[in-house]
Amino acid sequence: METVLETKIAGTQASHGKVRDIYDLGDELLIVASDRISAFDVVMANGIPYKGVVLTQISLFWFDLLSDEVEHHLISADVESFPEPFRSYTEQLAGRSMLVKKGDVLPVECVVRGYLAGSGWREYEESGTVCGQKLPAGLRQCERLPELLFTPATKAERGAHDENIGFEQCIDIIGEEAAHYVRDRSIEVFKKASAHAESKGMILADTKFEWGTVDGKIILIDEVLTPDSSRFWPADKYEVGRDQESFDKQFVRNYLESINFDKSGPGVELPEDIREKTSQKYIEAYERLTGKQFMP
Repeated sequence: METVLETKIAGTQASHGKVRDIYDLGDELLIVASDRISAFDVVMANGIPYKGVVLTQISLFWFDLLSDEVEHHLISADVESFPEPFRSYTEQLAGRSMLVKKGDVLPVECVVRGYLAGSGWREYEESGTVCGQKLPAGLRQCERLPELLFTPATKAERGAHDENIGFEQCIDIIGEEAAHYVRDRSIEVFKKASAHAESKGMILADTKFEWGTVDGKIILIDEVLTPDSSRFWPADKYEVGRDQESFDKQFVRNYLESINFDKSGPGVELPEDIREKTSQKYIEAYERLTGKQFMP
């Protein structure tokens, strides 16, 4: 599903991101998750079956589970409750769209890390730090951190990479009160989500939250705790000292590395087996986290 709807419908303005289409309805937004997939900041020529539906349904699950913990932007995922003319696109929108509150996005990514993985591990190997924060010596790859780390980053322009920043820089960008609020709330939400994941045989290694302001109040926005914004591992296969299996687009990344993809320019056509394996991983994540069978 490359583009869900026409660029403009009945005067609505649309913006098309790497994997989602957003329709501005004035006081509200309609977010539509496509099946497009991005790897190394490049959108591939073909997508992953059911990806947009799976990620939307995972976000909806978390918004419901966390509703007592934090205010969020979700209004409805029922197409029948959407304003016209979108109700006329039930087949295209069902399962993959959310009507949300429109607000001002805080210009920082709020990353919480519970394990020493990815770029954090690479930095630690070189300097003993993660995003500039000093850690004890002797930690191993993918080891659980002594305490959760909040490692904010700037929101990069499309095609560029986010840049890690210190907490003081976060304060400079969004103000002291907002910085402390998003740090503390991000950690609280991570703890609750991590406990749920563990109860389902999954490890939440790290995740990225986005926050925005609506009527002067900071609320949780965007997708939340999906395999595209988080690193989930199967607990029964977890082993310190090596890379872990994950529930995300690792099959795609591995394939691109195998063909020496230069991580720029137009995306390549992904083979069917890579698309299918990746789709199965997304679906497995949904089924484990929610306890429900995925119904396409």
